[in-house]
Amino acid sequence: MRLIYLFSTLLILAAGSLRAQAFMPLWPAGKMPNTKGMRLTDSIANERIYRVGTPGMYTFFPSIQENKGAAVVICPGGGYERLAYIISGQQLAKWFNTMGISAFVLNYRLPNSPDLIQRELGPLQDAQRAMQVIRANAQKWGIRPDKIGIQGTSAGGHLAALLGTSTSNIAAIGDSISRLPVRPDFMILVSPVITMGQYAHAGSRKNLLGPNPSADQLKTYSLENAVTASTPPCFLVHAFNDTGVDQRNSLLFYQALVDMKVSSSLHTFPQGAHAIALRNNPGSTQQWVTLCESWLREMNFLTDTK
Repeated sequence: MRLIYLFSTLLILAAGSLRAQAFMPLWPAGKMPNTKGMRLTDSIANERIYRVGTPGMYTFFPSIQENKGAAVVICPGGGYERLAYIISGQQLAKWFNTMGISAFVLNYRLPNSPDLIQRELGPLQDAQRAMQVIRANAQKWGIRPDKIGIQGTSAGGHLAALLGTSTSNIAAIGDSISRLPVRPDFMILVSPVITMGQYAHAGSRKNLLGPNPSADQLKTYSLENAVTASTPPCFLVHAFNDTGVDQRNSLLFYQALVDMKVSSSLHTFPQGAHAIALRNNPGSTQQWVTLCESWLREMNFLTDTK
């Protein structure tokens, strides 16, 4: 009897762990778009993912009692060459959980994947599908379908902003999920890559668009050009002394948001370089997490009632 009880207890604990953090593939077998059909495996080293074999999401749910009904997809950074899935992924997901927000860390295909037919489309297709999958499961997960945002750091910030400004659904595969909206309801961008022009992060530009991008590609993926009046509100964080991604990336995006009268908030801190994270930020930079939570409440994405 004690053995049966112990086994039952382990099953309950395992089920709870699965709810807290499980991996969910984005695409049904044989239905992933923009693929040559290669069978790839994940390549992981030093807490970085260098090749994504199966695009998907790691799910992080708050407790049922603490769930506030909001959700966020997290796009880890890494220059479109790798995914820093711990420091700009799972750590942030756990922080969102403390606010009662469901979080989904996105394993998106990197443009250098040999399986991609069109390199620059892969990350956005995966991000759009992630939004659709969450909206398809919103009721089951206790999520409001109009309170699903996107967060991204560095090149992940570019992908997040790309999702927020995209006007066409390039993730459609003909199933019922494909008909759901792909645009997020809010954006949180930390040290984001935005422009492909004068202040571009050269590595992200090369990795996303290749060594010889066309003028049209440079314009299309300079996201300060893509903001419209229907772009979702945005919370922006950057450091004045960021030599990796020039702070003018955030300034350009914020100016475009202002011009289109999209309510947004920009915070540029003196220190932090290109290493603003959840904790251990220098000086006033550590306040960004408090300011972000306050912004989410002020914008009514985070409320005490679902």
